[in-house]
Amino acid sequence: MKIIVTDEVADQGLALLKQDPRIEMDVRLGLKKEELLALIGDYDVIITRSGTTVDKDLLDAARNLKMVARAGVGIDNVDVDYASSKGVIVVNAPFGNTNSAAEHTMALLMAACRNVTVANASLKAGEWKRAPFTGVELKGKTAGVIGLGKVGGRVATRLKAFECEVLACDPYIAVKRAHDLGVKLVSHDEIYKNCDIITVHTPLTDETKGMIGSRELAMMKDGVIVMNVARGGIIDEPALLDAMNSGKIAIAGVDVWSEEPPRTDVLKGLIAHPRVTVTPHLGANTHEAQINVAVDVSKEILNYLDEKPLENAVNIPRFDMALMDQMRPFLNLVNVMADFGIQLLDGHPEKITFSYAGAIAHYDCSPLTVCGLAALLGRVVEQDVNMVNASLIAEQMGIVVEETKTTSADAFSNLITLIAEGDGKRRTIAGALFEGAPRIVRLRDYAMDFTPEEHMLLLHYADRPGMIGKIGTIMGTHEINIGSMNLGRSEKKGEAMVILSVDSAVPQGVIEEIKQATEATFIRAIHMASVKTSP
Repeated sequence: MKIIVTDEVADQGLALLKQDPRIEMDVRLGLKKEELLALIGDYDVIITRSGTTVDKDLLDAARNLKMVARAGVGIDNVDVDYASSKGVIVVNAPFGNTNSAAEHTMALLMAACRNVTVANASLKAGEWKRAPFTGVELKGKTAGVIGLGKVGGRVATRLKAFECEVLACDPYIAVKRAHDLGVKLVSHDEIYKNCDIITVHTPLTDETKGMIGSRELAMMKDGVIVMNVARGGIIDEPALLDAMNSGKIAIAGVDVWSEEPPRTDVLKGLIAHPRVTVTPHLGANTHEAQINVAVDVSKEILNYLDEKPLENAVNIPRFDMALMDQMRPFLNLVNVMADFGIQLLDGHPEKITFSYAGAIAHYDCSPLTVCGLAALLGRVVEQDVNMVNASLIAEQMGIVVEETKTTSADAFSNLITLIAEGDGKRRTIAGALFEGAPRIVRLRDYAMDFTPEEHMLLLHYADRPGMIGKIGTIMGTHEINIGSMNLGRSEKKGEAMVILSVDSAVPQGVIEEIKQATEATFIRAIHMASVKTSP
């Protein structure tokens, strides 16, 4: 695997990759865009921070690229949607600088409230002034934390340690988490109306861009303190500057900007404002954080090489890592079922349904669905299909993908059913795990029980004496050894279905001979390219 590193990344993280003989790494810092476009086609992975823009031009030029590894929390500089359409995995390090960002929030807040920066400059200039730098205490203030994730949660804990009453707003956080942190969940408007201090800790998305604008600032208390150590653009900067100039906001602390480095008059006005304490995006800029994020993305690259689950891929649905050990066998099962089931369908599928029954239905099964979809589509399209682009490819092909769940599974503790429909045909396959290994337990309406093997032959015919003998005789004549046989039938002397596991592929001529001898209504040779019969 060839890796290019285009931004400063801690050596302690890169050391994990350098010691792996499978990896060839080039550190190329300060490349111009044209230079990077000329080089990127040779690489499988690019490791970046915020200094490299991974846009459509770069992704189009990166013909071998499999992963973008962003050594940091934000992915603002990566076109994730376009990367997904190309099947490129995007990983980041969302937790490596959590503590660093939380501590910087408190450092900036304290510096702003106690006039540390201006008092420092005054004293260094030879002055001895105290009265102009009278500060504000945190004790007894009501603080509002918008975004109660990893960073916001730590900030809330630290604010409580300073004896603040803490309110929080986060539509994606359970009430229990707020209770555990000792904070009260409220609405956005309640934060704006009731808090003396407001700090934001959300990602920058279409939903959060400009989230705090003129309306929200007008709702705030006069003399409020506002902090942004999350992402530039969450707070509307022209509106923020107006609120500073009018005196609505008493103090502000800003570490992040909508344009970095800042060049516009608005941003320069904010930076120069005497009541705004600023830093040049230092939230993650500690030695510990730099090492943590470098180690985290390096581990993800090694996980990819070792075919292990990725913990921080932003464009792949994934299980809670605490569930991964118990869910991994089901990933294998759905992959095997999809590989088997698509070979029974003529032409492209029009609709695919994944059904989950039993205890598994209590969990998020979307990673299973996407894994199965990728395995299925990999058989019917020429481009590479993986868990990143499977859903996009299905949508482009006009394939309807559905997922159903029920906690009732009859005779099985867990059962997965795959239904593929196309050209007026409907193929149904159901599977379960036996001691961790995948088993097919139903085909169409027939109860079956077999372990998928590399080479198999499936056929339907009218059930009558001598059919099994004819099949065995033809196979023996052509020296094709039958490893196992599983028979299902609708009723005595009705239609029968037989599935044979064989030691080698069955030639087309032999298939035709068996079809004629048994008057089979359906016959299909199955080749399972990557069957795994153990977890």
